[in-house]
Amino acid sequence: MTIVQDNTIRLALPKGRMEQGVFQLLTDAGLGVRNTSRGYRPTFPLSGFETKILKPQSIVEMLHRGSRDLGFAGRDWVIDKGAELVEVLDTGMDPVRIVAAAPRELLVDGQLPTGTWIIATEYERVTQNWLNATGLDASIVRSYGATEVFPPEDADFIVDNAATGSTLVANGLQIFADLMTSSTRLYANPAAMDNVVKRTRIEHVALLLKSVLDARKRVMVEMNVGVNDLERVVAVLPCMREPTVSRLHHDAGYAVKAAVPRDQLPELVPVLKANGATDIVVSALSQIVA
Repeated sequence: MTIVQDNTIRLALPKGRMEQGVFQLLTDAGLGVRNTSRGYRPTFPLSGFETKILKPQSIVEMLHRGSRDLGFAGRDWVIDKGAELVEVLDTGMDPVRIVAAAPRELLVDGQLPTGTWIIATEYERVTQNWLNATGLDASIVRSYGATEVFPPEDADFIVDNAATGSTLVANGLQIFADLMTSSTRLYANPAAMDNVVKRTRIEHVALLLKSVLDARKRVMVEMNVGVNDLERVVAVLPCMREPTVSRLHHDAGYAVKAAVPRDQLPELVPVLKANGATDIVVSALSQIVA
């Protein structure tokens, strides 16, 4: 394999479970890709990028080998493949746990009893590290999907990813140990980050993506406040630095606005109103660059 040495960023986008979330994130950041007749090589809106769609496991391997400079993948596959990569950005999307789960009848008070076991998993390195840390006596059978169907005939229990755990429950399995957590992250090959031109381009993309992720956590709240109520409202208003305050026409009070945490909104609105805020308007944000 020949790795071309130039300043083009070879970007890998994920196919499968992560695909929709990553493509929407790029679109919201103004970096929407356009598919071509070749399908797996969409065009990227920034110059200096060449894009390919790959499975996340392949993205990790190609980043590790250096044929890709930048790509999205789950932390679980980076750890499992022992890839030496630079984590550029944790998107927080597609959160999953890597767990050990067994048939309920195998467990004693929810725990695995002493014994010698067979484990089915796609995560061989992660599982082996866990076995080394816990001292469990077990051997690993490599699975290639549908790991949850292995017990009880072909394995005693499994190590697999679980978002809600509903698939495990549907197959009569109970989680008895958490090995790690994972999410969709943006990774770079270390050599790409050592290249000044490539690093600048990578950080440019990361800044745009982070601005969308930050905006998704906040909403803009605008309100009118009387002169005598201003300080009380400002005191209870969570904001990034200070709220924006401007005088209303005819000095009829103040217009106040701030980007507040989205998850605080249900409790915040009645508190603002109780402290004198009126005409409260809440609107979505598209990007925040701090």
